[in-house]
Amino acid sequence: MQHHRQGRGINQSGEGRRVQNAPQKDAYSRLLNQHHSSKFRSFLNQFAQQQQLEMDENGGNLAGDTSLERQDTPPRKREDDMKGGLCTNGYSPSATKGAEAESCLSLYMEKLSERGDSVETLKVAQGMAARQRHGKRRDTNTSQDGDVESGGEGTLRQVNSNQQKHHHSDILSSVPCTAVLVGGLDKDMLLSSRQEFSAAVHSSSPGSGLEQQQDKKKKSKKKNVTKGNAGGNQEGSGFKDCDGTTVKKGHIDMGTIGQSPGTMCSPNMTPSDKGKNKHKPGRGKKKQVFETYMDAQDVSAGLKRQELIQGSLRINPKKYHEAFIPSPEGTRDIFIDGIVSRNRALNGDVVVVKILPRDQWKVIKPDNDVEEVSEPEVPDDPTGQRECSPDVIVEAQFESERDGQQSASDLLINRMESVNLSVAGTTSLKNSETPGSKQDKIGSLADPQTLADKFLQRTGKVVYIVEKKHSRAVTGFIKHLPEKDFAMFSPVDHRVPRVNVPLADCPQDFTTRPADFANILFICRITNWHDDSNFAEGRLAKSLGQAGEIEPETEGILTEYDVDFSDFSDEVLHCLPQSLPWTIPPEAIRRRKDLRKECIFTIDPATARDLDDALSCKPLPDGNFEVGVHIADVSYFVEEGKSLDLVASRRATSVYLVQKVIPMLPRLLCEELCSLNPMTDRLTFSVIWKLTPQGKILDEWFGRSVIRSCVKLSYDHAQSMIAAPEKLLSEAELPPFSPEHSLAEIHQAVLNLHRIARSLRSQRFEGGALRLDQLKLSFTLDKESGMPQGCYIYQYRDSNKLVEEFMLLANMATAHQIYRAFPEQALLRRHPPPQTKMVDDLLEFCDQMGLKLDFSSAGTLNRSLNETLGTDQYSTARKEVLTNMCSRPMQMAVYFCTGVLQEEPLFRHYALNVPFYTHFTSPIRRYADIIVHRLLAASLGCGSRLRLTEDDVQKQASHCNDKKMASKRVQELSSDLFFAAFVKESGPLESEAMVMGVLDRAFDVLVLRYGVQKRIYCNALEGLQDFQYRKVGKKPELTLVWGPECPGESPCQQEISIFTLVEVVLKSDGAPMKYSAVIKRPPQATS
Repeated sequence: MQHHRQGRGINQSGEGRRVQNAPQKDAYSRLLNQHHSSKFRSFLNQFAQQQQLEMDENGGNLAGDTSLERQDTPPRKREDDMKGGLCTNGYSPSATKGAEAESCLSLYMEKLSERGDSVETLKVAQGMAARQRHGKRRDTNTSQDGDVESGGEGTLRQVNSNQQKHHHSDILSSVPCTAVLVGGLDKDMLLSSRQEFSAAVHSSSPGSGLEQQQDKKKKSKKKNVTKGNAGGNQEGSGFKDCDGTTVKKGHIDMGTIGQSPGTMCSPNMTPSDKGKNKHKPGRGKKKQVFETYMDAQDVSAGLKRQELIQGSLRINPKKYHEAFIPSPEGTRDIFIDGIVSRNRALNGDVVVVKILPRDQWKVIKPDNDVEEVSEPEVPDDPTGQRECSPDVIVEAQFESERDGQQSASDLLINRMESVNLSVAGTTSLKNSETPGSKQDKIGSLADPQTLADKFLQRTGKVVYIVEKKHSRAVTGFIKHLPEKDFAMFSPVDHRVPRVNVPLADCPQDFTTRPADFANILFICRITNWHDDSNFAEGRLAKSLGQAGEIEPETEGILTEYDVDFSDFSDEVLHCLPQSLPWTIPPEAIRRRKDLRKECIFTIDPATARDLDDALSCKPLPDGNFEVGVHIADVSYFVEEGKSLDLVASRRATSVYLVQKVIPMLPRLLCEELCSLNPMTDRLTFSVIWKLTPQGKILDEWFGRSVIRSCVKLSYDHAQSMIAAPEKLLSEAELPPFSPEHSLAEIHQAVLNLHRIARSLRSQRFEGGALRLDQLKLSFTLDKESGMPQGCYIYQYRDSNKLVEEFMLLANMATAHQIYRAFPEQALLRRHPPPQTKMVDDLLEFCDQMGLKLDFSSAGTLNRSLNETLGTDQYSTARKEVLTNMCSRPMQMAVYFCTGVLQEEPLFRHYALNVPFYTHFTSPIRRYADIIVHRLLAASLGCGSRLRLTEDDVQKQASHCNDKKMASKRVQELSSDLFFAAFVKESGPLESEAMVMGVLDRAFDVLVLRYGVQKRIYCNALEGLQDFQYRKVGKKPELTLVWGPECPGESPCQQEISIFTLVEVVLKSDGAPMKYSAVIKRPPQATS
């Protein structure tokens, strides 16, 4: 199978027209053919004619032309879907012509650079400037469609000066496709320009020797066709690569870029060499696309010498050719540019990276755009059980320009800027830039070798994969490939490569009726990805059903994130009590503190069934209170080392979807035996304090206990009591409760807890704690269909804060207890401080916005967020926007074993501003809490002797971190899925929105009614006449120019910047479960 030859058809539509974006299957079609306009081709033809006239005058003597030396050109971002194969070479190889290729390219570039005064002034559409932003780098990027994106490794060979005197037409016909990048031109453009150039040369001198040259070339072509295609069909518009395969004209095999001449079709290759791989079985001709991984011993030695860096790979979902790993120093993340540099690693994998030389680092312009990636990969934790840090840090993307000593690419781009492409907003973008912005910065940046570190971002390449944490399971669609024994699997997630899957895995009638499966979701598991192929190999695991339906989409999400949603095995269920109903053995009660007569109750969401925490508050004669937090004793049932324990440790967490829960433990435990259901005896672990009314701790007790909850309160019940302290709820307003405790007693206990919690919370934030709240969307579902009937933003109220304060207090107390007892084996949770460089960038940006943020500590940041945003009706929205910005520099809170870190200051929890913290309060849904319970029991002498080693604890901590992040992402994707379904069923939806970030051709908004974030693209706005982007210092702004609604009216201008209010419309796209946002035209001019 020649895997490297498969691709998609390309979309030839130009980018200049402002049209409503059509639904697209993937992201590639948005990036196609950015230089294929007719005006650009006209420019090339014009240049070709003038070139030929000059050559005729000079007698065709090329001896004086100097060859291009090796250029370090910027990476090119090409996402072309290729219909045909990928070509290895240009036209017929020749021993004499191949050596002269450089001469032609040198002449082309040199002459082009001399024509600046004769060509009209222009800026090439957005792709050209954007593709220069990464600075000088040699890299070869493989797009996820399987194309290889050249990053400057299409190296031009040295030209023998004795071979430079041949006629120009010979040189043109011999330019190899390996020189695919000349001064930044993309691949198809160069090939196209060479063909047009050649045509123009032949047409400009009729009757000259060029006709003879042309005839000679035709004969040469026929000769080669005969040699290379014995018995084969030759397409009229194609040519042959080195193994004799017919390839459509205009396509090139990017697999050869960056390879040594020995791996390509060189002019000196003999006919026998050319035919070696022609009938080779397997994946076809071996072309090294990716580097071979380093040896494990070399990696270990390199890490010890600090020559290599290890970290988790994060791939930007919006720009999937960009990836990052955290910098060990906490500075700007290390940039991994392109798929080839990623070297087959997938998102989340733990990789080892080698830092590239300084001259290949990414140049960041001085006015770096903190806002340029304004839509986060993963929003903050919407569960309420959160540490106010994002799951994935999106490194801000910065464009880079430099001039200094111009390379051939710089010269060509400068000349091409005289061609005017009619892209809406392009001219305005250039004209509207203010002094000191992008255009004035060109030429102000030097080579990376001479720039200060603050203007550089280190780049690297993956040399080893330590751990494949990505599940290698993906959802997507299959595509039939005629005359192939495999099908093409296209993942929905563009960060994952396309996969070749055997036809035997496909449905029986797939080959005869492929269209029937165009909208069917499949699960594919990647089994291999060879270093000589742009495509992975895999097997189809399952057909999920129609794309766009809730259950198939949900199952796909769960599978991709490796969530085990299978039924528990009989072996696991046999670990549970077999005689039901189960009662607590008398000996277990005797060994515990009996609290069954105390007024203890639960406060949870109304629909909760896994009740793992309860509260009590008893007034004492001295005016103080005995406050207890009582947590389900799950470790009593989950014995260490048993099958149930192994399954729970693998699942590590329950996963909460909109419509259901994937439990960590069997439901008999979650909802019955461990759940603190009312008026039922339950085993618990308790922390009991003697507190003053102000929340000062006078005494503390830990131990195993037995309780009997008197009532199951919801947050609504508790909130009603807090909101109306003088009013007693009636029995009808409450769920069933124990007759041993009156309504007045329960009511007063809730009020006492509220007052103490309010004092604890005030002390916490005065002591320097930080909370970054983000909006959480909740749904009401149809009981029969399960589809969303409505949605609303979840309100975080005083009743939620009451429970949160005592859970935090119990977690902190437990952390101190287990660390004192087991300083080398305690499982704690730490939150590192935010990344310094990203904080500096954000502070500079906020200063330009007139926002005074103080990032000197968590507490000062919290005060800044609550004091600088006003008190009007939109202050909450402004705080949400600013919170989103402040979340980006934050790092993840993580579990760890105390024996791994040697210095106690590293244990700190930044957001809570406490030295020790752990998770103790949710063992039904978090396995980390079960480990903490075992540590606590061992420390108190009321449990088995500790058998956990330091290594055991750290491995489980790392696994829990991975599963917690996956669970959180799945929850967010489930919410996105249901909201898309709601928009489809109920849309279009209208709402006010606030601008969160501004880019040059789009801006991000927070939709206030629904709490969702969405990007709005200027080119998708119907009625928009033009738009202008500019930056005032670091403050980005867009001016939208709306066309007149009626004849005679003047255009309407609308200013867009951070915190601007706009009216948005959300409407369903044609693609399954996708929706888009546009803004409404303002009723009148705003400026």
